[in-house]
Parts: sequence; C-alpha cells; structure tokens
Amino acid sequence: MSTVCGDPLGHVVVFGFGAQGRAQALNLHDSGVRVSVALREGSPRREEVLASRLPCLDLEDGARAADLAAVLVPDEAHAALYSEILAPGLRRGTALVFAHGYSVHYGRIRPRPDLDVVLVAPMGIGPQVRARFLAGSGVPALVAVAQDGSGEAMRHARRYAEALGSGRRAILETTFAEETETDLFAEQAVICGGLTHLIAAGFETLVEAGYRPEIAYFCCLEELKLIADLVYERGLEGMRRSISTTALYGDYTRGPRVIGEGVRAAMRAVLGEIRSGRFDQELAREAAAGWPTLQAARDRAACHPLEEVGRRLRGEDS
Repeated sequence: MSTVCGDPLGHVVVFGFGAQGRAQALNLHDSGVRVSVALREGSPRREEVLASRLPCLDLEDGARAADLAAVLVPDEAHAALYSEILAPGLRRGTALVFAHGYSVHYGRIRPRPDLDVVLVAPMGIGPQVRARFLAGSGVPALVAVAQDGSGEAMRHARRYAEALGSGRRAILETTFAEETETDLFAEQAVICGGLTHLIAAGFETLVEAGYRPEIAYFCCLEELKLIADLVYERGLEGMRRSISTTALYGDYTRGPRVIGEGVRAAMRAVLGEIRSGRFDQELAREAAAGWPTLQAARDRAACHPLEEVGRRLRGEDS
C-alpha cells in the first residue's frame, strides 16, 4: 500500500480529469499514493492522463479497483456516475471522496450505508492546487464526514487532504451542509457573481459618463489584481495600510454607500434560497432544459463592451 505520513490510503481512483481531477491525481501521485484515473470510453482526456504517466481505467474497472473513489466529475454528472457505475461496482467499505458537498447535501446521491462518504474540498481552483503543491506549499482544505461506514472516515479525509498538500497550509473540519452552503453563497454573492457584476457596473458607469472605455477597463478591472494580491497576502486591513490616504478615505466613506443595506438584503435572500433548497431545484430545472438561461447570459456577457475592450487591449482581436 502507498503511504502518506505513515498512513495507508490504498488504491485511489480519481473519476474525472478536468482541472481539479488532474491537479488532485498528480498531487496524490507525487505524495507517493497509488493513484489511477477512471474515464468513460472515448474520453478526450485519456491522452492527457497517459501523457501524465498515470494509469487510465474504464469507469467500471475503476469502481471495482478503488479502495478510495474520488468523485471529481462536474456536479451535474454525479448522480449518473454514482447510480450507474459506483453503486453497483464499489466493494464494501470503499471510501467515497467528494470535492464539493452539493450532491450529497441536496440528496442527489444517497450512498450505500457500508461506504465511507467524506468531503475533501480544496479552497482553490485546480491550477492553484497543483501550482502551490509544486511550490512546496498548498491550498487550505475543508474536510467533513457524511457517513462513517468504517469508523475511520475522518482519518481517510485528513490523509487525503495531506496528500494534496493542504496540510502545509490548513485542514479545517466542517460539515457537508456548511461547506456547500457557504461555497455557493461566496460564489454567487462575492467572488464570482458579486465581483463580476460590480466590475461591469463600474465600467458602465464611467463609460456612460463620457470617459474612455480603455481607461474605465484599466481602472475597474485590471487594477483589481493589485488589490486582490494585497488582500490575499495581508488581509483587508493590510491592504488598506498599503493604499493612499485618499483611496482609504474613499473606501471607508463611499464603499458602504455602494455595498449598503440593499446589497446586504439581497445577500440574505440569496443565502435563504441556498439553504432552503430553492437554488438546487432551480438549477435542476435549468439543467433538464438544456441550460437556456445560462447560455443566454454567457452570450450577452461575451458581447459586453467590457469584454470587447479587454480583448482589444490584450491583443486577442488582432
């Protein structure tokens, strides 16, 4: 058996080889874990797996071979993968590992009672998980147990997180519910939905007032990386100690006018939809319909003047 910090993980089979699957499989391998990747027949990812010198198995063979099955396909594919491949194929006592609690928390998957069902959620996208591991660090990870068939489920989760490199930063215990609900809220209200729409609104406000689109782009989007890096390295107050007095005064006096009670009320409403299951039901209807709302929104965003200016400034239109 392979070992991490002296503890056996056995044969880890990673289902999926997208950004997160690739990063986790390679980190596990580099940590001395016996790891294979399982993909559907005809998957275009097979060549990438073989180029990475990892064994590549069919889905059915991967389920039968796994001591620990890491489910790293997209959330919307979890239910079919579990019902068609994992439920009939996994041996008794196998551990199921998820990188996001969504499918288990909302009941999209109801695992067999003999299985360990654990969460190991790296707090970073796949390329960050890999890059920071290679740099000798790691991203923090959240770990949780939904089902403890062996009595060792939390130990499995912690060993897996350590093999990803998260032990070099932080491993925090949580629950499937807490991870799922906070992750969805942060994505929707702050780091994705909130941030992207704030950037677009700032850009539009400047352009509508007669300022050049290129200047608006640099001010509202490109300079954001400097601030984000400072926040990551030093926290909010550390960032504030690094900016000018003028910027700091504007932050404290004008920021609350932009992100005021109306925004907070909207955030509470968004969180309520997540906690009640309303967002999950809406997402399921959208997926069943073929993602029409998502595609329409992506099409509109791709044609936004902000994107047109960005492509031109980055030289992508030449």
